[in-house]
Amino acid sequence: MKKVITIDQVDPMQLLGANDKNIKVIENFFDVKIVVRGTNIKLDGKKDELLSIESLFNDMIVTINQKGYVSDRDVQVLINLLDDSSDSGVNLIKNGDDCVILHTHKGVISAKTESQKKYHRAMIDNDVVFAIGPAGTGKTYQAVACAVSSLKSKLVKKIVITRPVVEAGERLGFLPGDLKEKIDPYLTPIYDALNEMIPTEKLKKYMSTKIIEIAPLAYMRGRTLHNSFIILDEAQNATDAQMKMFLTRLGATSKCIVTGDVTQVDLPHTQISGLMNAENVLSKVNGIEFIYFDEKDVVRHRLVKEIINAYSEEKK
Repeated sequence: MKKVITIDQVDPMQLLGANDKNIKVIENFFDVKIVVRGTNIKLDGKKDELLSIESLFNDMIVTINQKGYVSDRDVQVLINLLDDSSDSGVNLIKNGDDCVILHTHKGVISAKTESQKKYHRAMIDNDVVFAIGPAGTGKTYQAVACAVSSLKSKLVKKIVITRPVVEAGERLGFLPGDLKEKIDPYLTPIYDALNEMIPTEKLKKYMSTKIIEIAPLAYMRGRTLHNSFIILDEAQNATDAQMKMFLTRLGATSKCIVTGDVTQVDLPHTQISGLMNAENVLSKVNGIEFIYFDEKDVVRHRLVKEIINAYSEEKK
């Protein structure tokens, strides 16, 4: 379907951004072709997406009238705030009753439960977000989807995903192979998520050029990560010192997401979980938000909820 939008309320240069940067952000997010001719914007794509883009341009014009400009980050936020008004004034792109995080070659990735939608909004609004809850609630998957969306929209230049290498009953030293081969099994869930979100050849290119980097937490020491989307997964197994080290890697224009389940700590009993301590130390820091999940947010097999409930009851 084709559509023409006429823009005469603002300077087209303000709307398009330097070197059409804002248009590129929109094209990277939606499956649409955009051609600009003077004050006319020609769209070619699916009907529902064209309607969303028309609404997006209206929101961009409002932003320009309020702020005097609209940045590429503003455009990304507005993309993620389309259509569904909430009490806080936050809107979300909708797919039925779901909040769309990322369009992929395999379909749409959405936040489905209320906690997942709150998590999505938190990742947009804050530079540091902690997601705490049981397995299967989408903490890591949703963080990776948001990271890929930010990379796709050129809001960040790279993605760094890390997790502590702590044995859950196994011994790392007894595993065969070199260090990478020993560590890779711990990172399998992250590789699986990325494979669902990025075509194989493009993912290989991103990995080989370090645009996407997956590494053990110990490899983060001494680094400063600028313009990056950084994820610490399985953070309940980071020590207090490791957590502080990780959080202080945050560079300019970067986002940091920390995920974990405080009921699955594999650290020795003599060590304090950095995730649990962070709840106490950082809960009142402005710009850091904590999002909590429970069994209602589980999106795996229906029995996973029952298993979580059973273990919770057993501990009472």
